[in-house]
Amino acid sequence: MPQSLIHVAVAHSPFREKFAIPRQPGLATAVRTRIELLPPYNKEEAIEGLEQVSHIWLLFLFHGVGSCPDTLRVRPPRLGGNERIGVFASRSTHRPNGIGQSVVRVERIEGTDIWVSGADLLDGTPIIDIKPYVPYSDVPPHAINTIAPAAPEPCDVNWTEEALQASQQQAARLSEPVTEVISQCLAQDPRPAYQSHDPQREYGVRLWDLNVTWCYPQPQTVLVRSVTPCD
Repeated sequence: MPQSLIHVAVAHSPFREKFAIPRQPGLATAVRTRIELLPPYNKEEAIEGLEQVSHIWLLFLFHGVGSCPDTLRVRPPRLGGNERIGVFASRSTHRPNGIGQSVVRVERIEGTDIWVSGADLLDGTPIIDIKPYVPYSDVPPHAINTIAPAAPEPCDVNWTEEALQASQQQAARLSEPVTEVISQCLAQDPRPAYQSHDPQREYGVRLWDLNVTWCYPQPQTVLVRSVTPCD
């Protein structure tokens, strides 16, 4: 039996719950995540040379996800949430081993903290390895995936005047691009793929210490209604 996986780092992100996290990395580039190295790996020699790398692979354990699948087939959102395919033909979070991987952009390194953008990680996600992205080998020239050939068409994101003003105020307080993060995440339409459109239904999520609410007045159109501090 192999040894237990070691947590080498932990991710600190604005995502306080799974809902509204982009389903793939790189879709919300305004999202900033701090990767905090853990002892005994929180030494500068562990990341020596990383300043020469623009992107890294993060290998992580799915955090806050339910149990392993009880079948060998899953229903990925990209196929509408109804069609099943093999678990190994998908990136479903429900896997025999809850291991994920994401490629993210390195924005800066502060001591032994690695700040990245475009991560799709729940706050507190355990990182089990960090590897440099190697363009000449990590981008096969003729690679195809007909299940997901291109990024999904984003929703139009609109704001009430009150929500936009509140978002801008919170951005100044948090020193974070709050408006851009909310817009980019909601543009991905986090609703379950099988859920029918209901213009009266309100949705909500927690980002940082904020509650964000929105609705879909029309298909593929988001209206952000409020951005308020959590109680």
